[in-house]
Amino acid sequence: MATERVWPDLVIPPGDVLTEELAARGLTQSQLARQMGRPLQAVNEIVRGKKRITGETALQLADALGTSAELWMRLEADHELNRRD
Repeated sequence: MATERVWPDLVIPPGDVLTEELAARGLTQSQLARQMGRPLQAVNEIVRGKKRITGETALQLADALGTSAELWMRLEADHELNRRD
């Protein structure tokens, strides 16, 4: 028996969550990029939704922000599975 897919009313891009995290911590994209050892452009592209969060990036975000890598991977996967472009 096939199950009908239920789509959420709102899909939150991971970059939006990252933007909120940075604001809450008083960090700039540049500061985060330095902590992650990544170019500022990479962080900016994640924030703008132009770049996916990969496993490696999730680990770097987790280390830099004191979160779990799973959080970032789940946000990315949920966004990819539920967006309707």
